[in-house]
Amino acid sequence: MKKHITSLALLALALCSHAAEPRSAISTTDATTTVEQGRIAGYTEEGINIYKGVPYAKAERFMAPQPADKWEGTRSCRNYGPTCPQAVRQGWQNDEIAFAFNWDDGYPGEDCLRANIWTPAKGADGARRPVMVWLHGGGFATGSGQELPGYDGANLARKGDVVVVTLNHRLNVLGFLDLSDFGPEYASSGNAGLLDLVAALQWVKNNAEAFGGDPDNITIFGQSGGGGKVSILCATPAAKGLFHKAIVQSGSTLSTMTSDWSRRIGRAVVKELGLEKDVKKLSSLPYTELLAAANRALAKVRAEVEAEGGTGGAFIFGWAPTVDGSVLPRQPFSEGAPEQSRDIPMLIGTTKCEFSSTTYVPMLRGVDMAGARAFVERQWGKNTDEYIKKYAEAYPGYQPKDIIDFDTTFRPNAVKQGNIKAEQKGAPVYMYLFTWESPVLDGILRSTHCMEIPFVFNNSKIHASMTGGGVEADALAEKMSDAWLAFARTGNPNTPSLPSWPQYDAKKRATMFFDNECSVRNGHDRALLDFVDKVQNQKSF
Repeated sequence: MKKHITSLALLALALCSHAAEPRSAISTTDATTTVEQGRIAGYTEEGINIYKGVPYAKAERFMAPQPADKWEGTRSCRNYGPTCPQAVRQGWQNDEIAFAFNWDDGYPGEDCLRANIWTPAKGADGARRPVMVWLHGGGFATGSGQELPGYDGANLARKGDVVVVTLNHRLNVLGFLDLSDFGPEYASSGNAGLLDLVAALQWVKNNAEAFGGDPDNITIFGQSGGGGKVSILCATPAAKGLFHKAIVQSGSTLSTMTSDWSRRIGRAVVKELGLEKDVKKLSSLPYTELLAAANRALAKVRAEVEAEGGTGGAFIFGWAPTVDGSVLPRQPFSEGAPEQSRDIPMLIGTTKCEFSSTTYVPMLRGVDMAGARAFVERQWGKNTDEYIKKYAEAYPGYQPKDIIDFDTTFRPNAVKQGNIKAEQKGAPVYMYLFTWESPVLDGILRSTHCMEIPFVFNNSKIHASMTGGGVEADALAEKMSDAWLAFARTGNPNTPSLPSWPQYDAKKRATMFFDNECSVRNGHDRALLDFVDKVQNQKSF
């Protein structure tokens, strides 16, 4: 009995010690600073001051954001704020994927215009540190600035002596419902979520020095939908001067919604709710009712588009910023590189497998060549032999499952964006391909979509459920985070730990391969991508 009590006491002591170790928020004056709205208090952890859930703006539903309210006294900012309301994440139904990604969905609330900041505890000491603003993924419909463990900014801030910011903004029907047909007060409703990002960047620039940051050295970086946001901000006039470098990870967006489509969706949503004569009621409609009606309307518009012979490509995620002639006057890159971001260096890249079929379909994980060929024939048909030949030239020594997992979306768009940016002959552009494959769950994750994020943030240990947290993962995280930090500091990602990384151009197409052994290859997949482009164009007629 005595031994049992002693064991319980030791366990209790261990639990108490663990709970007390990571955070320090001893008083309301611990880790404090003053922003435009008032004084805020965060907490210190291992030399990093952390502030969470800081309001950067406020907004009425469908309206453009306004400056956040000021407050008296010191506001506690020690916990993540509300995330934008959104549909329930379907990924939780897949146990393996839920384990690996380990999402934090937070709590929803329309008062979601919040920022999270990590900065060295020296704080506003005149250091003028580079500022890195992360834009989360999830298309324009889902996600948050806290959804993945890899988003934690402490390690990056500590390692690079930089300020790291993540944020939430309006998404889906709240951020991108175009009601401009129903009155001038709704003129910018189709881009409300984009205007939130502009407001966030303005707030960061205005308050950077409060966190020891340099308002004249701000980098925006994002993955997937976040990469799309970076791409579109490069062409958003109101964002000009609010950032100085841009990183697009698996999200190169050349074009987005046009106003004829966005207005059509807006009309369909209003009609679905029977509010054509009383649109103002949308402002007070319960969110779940609004979202359900919006989803029904989107489904109907998609069906109409298909019946009319269209592809419906603009509705992959359902919601997106719209080229409205005002907030967004032009397509981001399909009309050439935006002149306003000519002097913005860019770093662009993807992961090798992206949305890997062998990750999500168990029966394909051990596929042999005959099975892999049968699978890809459904996509390539009579072009299958040529496809396999071109793939083998680009990636010699491939496994059968590799030809299934070839990414025909993100990599081609990244190359197109890189070519367009390089041809502008303005600031430099650099290209990468992340080919490292995770050992987690016997290797089923491969180099899937989102896999590079923990490496960029130097969070291979924090997000070990995705990386494995081993020696190889840690070493690669050191190299990648070094490169991202160097780029944020100077606009050049070259570091001593990597081979010489040339600027990208459309002729040589120099691409840094991130793997256990990093290397640069020139135009390795040019013939393969040309083949893909040719076949896809044939199918579009």
